[in-house]
Amino acid sequence: MILCFGRRIQRGFSSTIAAKCVLSTKSFSTRVESNTFVKIVEVGPRDGLQNESKLVPTATKIALINQLSATGLSVIEATAFVSPKWVPQMADATAVLTGIKRNAGITYPVLTPNQRGFDSALAAGATEVAVFAAASESFSKKNINASISESLARFEPVLESAKRANVNVRGYVSTVLGCPYQGYVAPADVVTVVNALIEMGCYEISLGDTIGVGTPGSMTRLLDALEQTVPLERVAVHCHDTYGQALANILTAVNRGVRVVDSSIAGLGGCPYADGASGNVSTEDVVYMLSGMGYETGVDLDALVRVGYFISSEMGRQNSSRVGNALKTKLSNA
Repeated sequence: MILCFGRRIQRGFSSTIAAKCVLSTKSFSTRVESNTFVKIVEVGPRDGLQNESKLVPTATKIALINQLSATGLSVIEATAFVSPKWVPQMADATAVLTGIKRNAGITYPVLTPNQRGFDSALAAGATEVAVFAAASESFSKKNINASISESLARFEPVLESAKRANVNVRGYVSTVLGCPYQGYVAPADVVTVVNALIEMGCYEISLGDTIGVGTPGSMTRLLDALEQTVPLERVAVHCHDTYGQALANILTAVNRGVRVVDSSIAGLGGCPYADGASGNVSTEDVVYMLSGMGYETGVDLDALVRVGYFISSEMGRQNSSRVGNALKTKLSNA
């Protein structure tokens, strides 16, 4: 999760888990209450595309979301209502949200960093929004020119407006396992921000390893700290694969009881803190791993892979999903 809607940030921090699995590439389920069900939050159309340098046509974004809607995903983050000055890729947010075909049973949340963004999203028909904060003071100040406490204060009117409009709010917390400026981020600092967002009314908190430096060890320590005050059923993990640790960190979190995982189709979205490095973990890889472990996601992997190749082709980029690349020949011959 790279939430850079403030000033341009200078780069820092330079630098797959292989699992033997036998599985069916289709694993449909609606049994969300089951302990074996893991909800996938698809963030490619928003978090993935916003970090891509090539502007994507509105029609392509709409087609991407509509195709993702046919894969069994229940949550697809559609766009962000942010300043086009800072995030030109999201300048067509209203056109995207009003242009997609909304399927019953699927939620299409949008990012709204402030009251103005929320008002625009609500006018476009949003039924769920997301706000974001950082666990690192350095990151918060460089990203949005505000301290953590100041950024949280900005969300209060958004949460109040959302409550009046019966709109659910999800919270993001970035830099939970490391910051490109201050380095180490104490778990206690993450817990403070998570608790603040929950108290404000966020129903779920996504924990973002923004620069992908986390390991199963640091993920375990973070969850240990969080579990003292926050049920793990209320958190999601959003792992970047910059250091090749994303699947391992997701596995660690799921084994601890986390049941919501953020991921991006075809691994859309790079890492602005490390040239050429991977950013978001691919949805295809996450679904394959979870299915091989006996978890249900409700997602049709074959359909997902096809969507990954659609958007990769449209953007003229390499598909970053290892599973997608492995299954390409099989699906081409099917």
